[in-house]
Amino acid sequence: MRILLTGATGFIGRAVAQALRGRGHAVVRALRHPPPGANDAIAADFSGVPRRGWWVSHLAGIDAVVNTVGILREQGGQSFRALHTEAPVELFQACAAAGVRTVVQVSALGADEGARSAYHRSKKAADDVLRSLPLAGAIVQPSLVYGPGGTSAALFNKLAVAPVLPFPQGGRMAVQPVHVDDVVQGIVRLVEEPPLSIATLAFAGPQPLQLREYLADLREALGEPRRQWVVAVPEGLFRSGASFAGHLPGSMLDAETADMLLAGNATQHNALPELLGRPPRPPRDFVPAAERELQRRAAVLDLWHPVLRLALALMWIWTAIVSFGLYPVQDSYALLARVGLQGALATVALYGAAALDLVLGVLTLAAPARWRRPVWLAQLALIGGYTVLVTFFLPEYWLHPYGPISKNLPVLALIMLLWALELPPRKEARR
Repeated sequence: MRILLTGATGFIGRAVAQALRGRGHAVVRALRHPPPGANDAIAADFSGVPRRGWWVSHLAGIDAVVNTVGILREQGGQSFRALHTEAPVELFQACAAAGVRTVVQVSALGADEGARSAYHRSKKAADDVLRSLPLAGAIVQPSLVYGPGGTSAALFNKLAVAPVLPFPQGGRMAVQPVHVDDVVQGIVRLVEEPPLSIATLAFAGPQPLQLREYLADLREALGEPRRQWVVAVPEGLFRSGASFAGHLPGSMLDAETADMLLAGNATQHNALPELLGRPPRPPRDFVPAAERELQRRAAVLDLWHPVLRLALALMWIWTAIVSFGLYPVQDSYALLARVGLQGALATVALYGAAALDLVLGVLTLAAPARWRRPVWLAQLALIGGYTVLVTFFLPEYWLHPYGPISKNLPVLALIMLLWALELPPRKEARR
């Protein structure tokens, strides 16, 4: 079969493309920016809502369409209305007009009559149009999908390795997580043997679990002790925190995703067992034993990385505040005099260094990605310089019982780790 696949660079889309090719099908990917010279891709930007007439001209020779386009949060020029509703509707109408018989739409569990979030309502709007068309195929509604490279998988791994979790309802909301391999196998079955009319099928794990039970299963799968301290917090406090998080770049949590989490994500009508001819994979088997330690370390690093940055930023900012006057200024001048700085030069050194500390603290939190490596290098140079000066002029501080200088060593190691974790700037490819 020749299959048009949208969302082919996404988490589910990539896996679907690989599985379809593995079954001997030809896959045509609809991409925003196809690679130059790619003969298996067409340029299609869902945010621009390609019209059905345009789609019809690209559907010649296509036997089936699989739509996996989806976003969890709106950002930039990407909106639920365009990506989840308007663009898919134009594509589905084009399939009916062009004689493409089979369509499989990846929707979401909860995109039904009780849908409250804009995410679910936008998915449902496209699903409703697809159900009204004379096509074969299915609307697939997965629960929480777990798998390598998945954003939600990384989030739940991170939550699973946390020593303590503050959750509304004590984490007792129902979820039914499903592995991406099972979802993809189900989609491939539906492409190859589609229902005669559009069927709506829930894809979920073997049984509903409380969220805290799901995280406990993941903890075991990652090699951590099963028991985790989950603290119940008021829903109002959780919603306030989610609203604040919604303003942070890269956050998966906002007011709407908080509502979705509180509502739970489980089903009593799971189509996967019958479709696959076996039970779906349980969460305790989500992480292969060979990848356990690698994924555990990645989750731990993902969890504590922002905490390390925050701690480092507070160190710089507090140092600046202390230098600006909390520490007796005359004592600061006395120390500078031993380094050979007096009078106006000492004043410039004292307050200039304090201002630099403050700037570095702010940049530790707020610097864009392209600036971070220079920020870490500046911090390494400054702390290294301070350490050399103190060693030469004030060597007794190495023997101080509170270790004011020896503590620079773990701080330097922390900054070097942060530097190493930053992706180096990409060089433009030569033309």
